[in-house]
Amino acid sequence: MSSLPKYQEIYRRFRLAIDQGQLAAGDRVPSVRSLALELKVARGTVEAAYELLVSEGFFEARGQAGTVVAGSAPQVSVKPLPVVAPVASGPAPLQMGLPALDAFPRKLWARLVTQQVRRTDADSLAMGDVRGALTLRVAIANYLALYRGVECTPQQVFVCSGYAGCLTLLCDALEMAGQRCWFEDPGYLHARQLLMHQGVELVPVPVDRDGLEVEQGRLRDVDARLAIVTPAHQSPLGVALSPARRRALLDWARERGSWVVEDDYDSEFRYRGQPLAALKSQDGDGRVIYAGSFSKMLFPGLRLGYLVVPAALSGAFERGAQALQQRSAQLLQLTAADFLEQGHFTRHLKKMRQLYAVRRGLLVAALGEHCSAFLRVDEQSGGINLLARLLVDVPDGAVADAANAAGLAVQAVSGWTLEPGRGQGLLMGFTNVVTAAEAADLALVLRGVIAGCISGSAVTASPFKAFR
Repeated sequence: MSSLPKYQEIYRRFRLAIDQGQLAAGDRVPSVRSLALELKVARGTVEAAYELLVSEGFFEARGQAGTVVAGSAPQVSVKPLPVVAPVASGPAPLQMGLPALDAFPRKLWARLVTQQVRRTDADSLAMGDVRGALTLRVAIANYLALYRGVECTPQQVFVCSGYAGCLTLLCDALEMAGQRCWFEDPGYLHARQLLMHQGVELVPVPVDRDGLEVEQGRLRDVDARLAIVTPAHQSPLGVALSPARRRALLDWARERGSWVVEDDYDSEFRYRGQPLAALKSQDGDGRVIYAGSFSKMLFPGLRLGYLVVPAALSGAFERGAQALQQRSAQLLQLTAADFLEQGHFTRHLKKMRQLYAVRRGLLVAALGEHCSAFLRVDEQSGGINLLARLLVDVPDGAVADAANAAGLAVQAVSGWTLEPGRGQGLLMGFTNVVTAAEAADLALVLRGVIAGCISGSAVTASPFKAFR
């Protein structure tokens, strides 16, 4: 049984017939309706195959005269698909939140790890400081002061096991169980799940083109203890928190004695203009807790995140860190410190900004060429994900489910909302889309998926489950 979506099976049958001379220039092909009846598939499935053949120059549509094989059809051999292993290796196509894993300097990282192993002494085998390795905290403080405008001491930095570890420590230190927290709607799905697991009561606050609607937050719960925001590049909509909203948020925190958590998860990846200043750099009253992570900058398997807390909270966070005992591996912390201190981190980010601008362009162009009737990609100035708005009346959840069945790791915006009706669209990563051909293949699969959802036909598995 073929693993291709049905529309691609039809497409490849015609390609093979043209390539082998079974169909010649000018030959008329069956109508969409008759072929759909013969194959027992939805008309939309056949239409998607025919549209693809027309767009690539193999078919010519002649209106009421029907569709014929084009006189100058390209002569390209249709090679059989390779047999692929059932278990995929590497990232799933369009998977969100991943950096370009193929572009990470693995040899350099391995050399730094080896150097750290050679320097291992008795002290480095111990548990270490609950706040994290001092050399890494110093490197983080220096980097933030230089590149994000965040002034702090190493004593204010707490290294955690990824962003999840940061939120866990935060909930413990601030005793957030049963407390109310402003949360962007739509907002970061995994943070929402973890906070709810920790017993935090989330107050959904809408997001518009200027970011979190602070006045709506005040109306919904002016005395909330905490607000969690993504001001530089809102997750998932990609908008930036406007200067007026930044001031309003800081004013609210000062007036009510509340705290603001700034999740600065991928602000370094901005393709137009300079990176926006961190909200923490404007915090004159010590109400902002800054959260960063190396997962999207380096690689997610590193599991290194960090918090910069106001000096007034250092004691509470240290007690929480002591109780939770969630230290990251000392070897990886020290290696990351070397990566920062020796300048590799900033060079890597510069390289990735250039690479991501190219790879983003590949996917945007492919979606524009093959999916423009179904999708419109939102304009965004940064980040490592795309947001595409559906132009057809199909629930984004249905499209995402069908895309996942076809091997594409697409997510629905509606799945990231707390209140219904907060948004529709498709979220997808582009960082591991390496070539224009890959981008086109993925866009064609997505187009077939959406066409199938419109017509109500089932979508079968895709060969992209073992992509790359």
